[in-house]
Amino acid sequence: MKLSVVIVNYNVRYFLEQCLHSVRKSVEGLEAEVFVVDNNSVDGSQSMLKEKFPEVKLIANDENVGFSKANNQAIKIASGNYVVLLNPDTVVEDDTFRKVVEFMDAHPDAGGLGVKMVDGKGRFLPESKRGLPTPDVAFYKIFGLARLFPKSKTFGRYHLGYLDNDEVHEVEILSGAFMVLRSSVLEKIGLLDETFFMYGEDIDLSYRIIKAGYKNYYFPETRIIHYKGESTKKSSINYVFTFYNAMIIFAAKHFSSKNARTLSILINFAVYFRAFVAILNRFFSKILLPGADFALLTLGLIAIKNYWENNVIFPEGGHYPLTLVAVAIPLYVLVWIFSVFMSGGYDKPIRLGRIIQGLLIGTIVILTVYALLPEDYRFSRAIIIFGAIWGAVSIPGLRFILHLMKFKNFRIGVKMNKRYLVVGDKKEAERVAALLRTAAMNPGFIGLVGVAQKNGNGDGFIGHVDQIKDIIHIYKIDEVIFCAKDIPARNIIDKMSELNISQVGFKIAPPESLSIIGSQSINTSGDIYIVDLDSITKINNKRNKRFLDILLAGIFLLFSPVVVWVMKNKSGFIINIFKVAFGRKTWVGYRMTEKSESHKLPGIKRGILNPTDALKDQHFSTETIDRLNLLYARDYKISNDLNILYNGFRNLGR
Repeated sequence: MKLSVVIVNYNVRYFLEQCLHSVRKSVEGLEAEVFVVDNNSVDGSQSMLKEKFPEVKLIANDENVGFSKANNQAIKIASGNYVVLLNPDTVVEDDTFRKVVEFMDAHPDAGGLGVKMVDGKGRFLPESKRGLPTPDVAFYKIFGLARLFPKSKTFGRYHLGYLDNDEVHEVEILSGAFMVLRSSVLEKIGLLDETFFMYGEDIDLSYRIIKAGYKNYYFPETRIIHYKGESTKKSSINYVFTFYNAMIIFAAKHFSSKNARTLSILINFAVYFRAFVAILNRFFSKILLPGADFALLTLGLIAIKNYWENNVIFPEGGHYPLTLVAVAIPLYVLVWIFSVFMSGGYDKPIRLGRIIQGLLIGTIVILTVYALLPEDYRFSRAIIIFGAIWGAVSIPGLRFILHLMKFKNFRIGVKMNKRYLVVGDKKEAERVAALLRTAAMNPGFIGLVGVAQKNGNGDGFIGHVDQIKDIIHIYKIDEVIFCAKDIPARNIIDKMSELNISQVGFKIAPPESLSIIGSQSINTSGDIYIVDLDSITKINNKRNKRFLDILLAGIFLLFSPVVVWVMKNKSGFIINIFKVAFGRKTWVGYRMTEKSESHKLPGIKRGILNPTDALKDQHFSTETIDRLNLLYARDYKISNDLNILYNGFRNLGR
């Protein structure tokens, strides 16, 4: 056996599916075996593997054992001369494995090899080649000198920026996203160190290869797409702690006690500094706009109060009670801001209609409560009404100013109906276009672009792939989708790199799949369309669904002494109230059966009721259940939940 490919998977089913399609093409003509070690995924990864990739050798773990241990499980039974450690969020070129095998065969001094990696827009990823993170190299990276001087031989050693990206080089550290290892070398130096649960194991293994007298090579004559880690969000505080803790383990293992202590101090400083900055950044990014709205509304209401007080109510002298400014006005403002938030007024992109809707609903709530208050606390309806008018002017006005100043996250009038190009041969391109049309995305335009020049205008095509740059410009395209069935990965990467248009997104549609995968930014971990199941995952629907869960949990708890008597399972009803309130369940979810394909749907919490509870007949085939689940996910509305709750009310103790 020439080659063993090992992929560790954890809840990234759609990335894994795309990765394996590319692997299947790349191993053609080679004596190769492919292992997937699944760390107890709950997203249907294992059933997908058995259905679509029966040739893959699956190792199914009962728990998440970590990256190192999972890889070792496969390596121990692998029979290839070379082992490739491959991340599931990657796409390899059709000849990647053939080329790396030929290079390793021709270079017996090579213990390990890495390749040129690009992100989801075809841009070079600097982690393709790295230097050893010694204390000085770590210092330059932690304090930003490596970023300021990437080409410097002194400061740029972490990513070896001074080495040509398109030439073969000896390097110190390989990336665990794609790492070719000589099996005979692994027998000498040992497998991955299982002390590293996640991160750092690639650095440790690369260093041990060098210490054993072998070389690590950077090999740019083939490329892979790397979506940069869907399983772990790299901007999270948890990532910062996990990654830098791995660096401390590495330093303690390989460096002198003095160097290890120096690096540990640097890293600990970096960890807490990065964590502090991340917390501050997250807090201010969330609170900045609502805080500005609060200040605008409060100042406006105080100005309105002063005018109304001095010119209308007390022209001869006098004042409103201090309670109006100290209590009532802040409460009015909080109600308006909460109502705007619930209406989606803080979602991106900005939609002024949602802000006005939120202010209107908030005003109705305030006036309703106002009418029920004792006379002493009813200060002035006019202040409330004029305050709402001020809010309808000032809050959209602030967004308009931010829009004119071209702040990235505060753009108004962003086109919601995206315009797509689908690149492929007729049959596959039409399949992907049909998926887009049936999705809850309302595409503004879908154009087909052929792979060969014979696919010019006509027969449904608006041009061929060599004309794609002009087509993007003329038709004002937002997103290009490549059909992986018809276009080799090398050509996809070439075309993404060649186009390099910042405002255009790129995605790849694997064959016979409902998923379309891509990465819009080097700073994102990758985004995914589960094409016709988009609605329930939208942020406003997720928020509204959770709000409804909490609201109903509170109402049911309040009236439980009466309501519990109509429930079929009385104790279960009380238990479910608390499970929903604490986020362990939702009132309405999917109906799960052993043969159901609900694992292919966007993930939500386990439901107490399900779409079948809205129907009287409870005898459904698996196909019908799957269809009802799919419709619920695709066309989610709060009204659907309320209808299901009404019809299945007595089963809330289920």
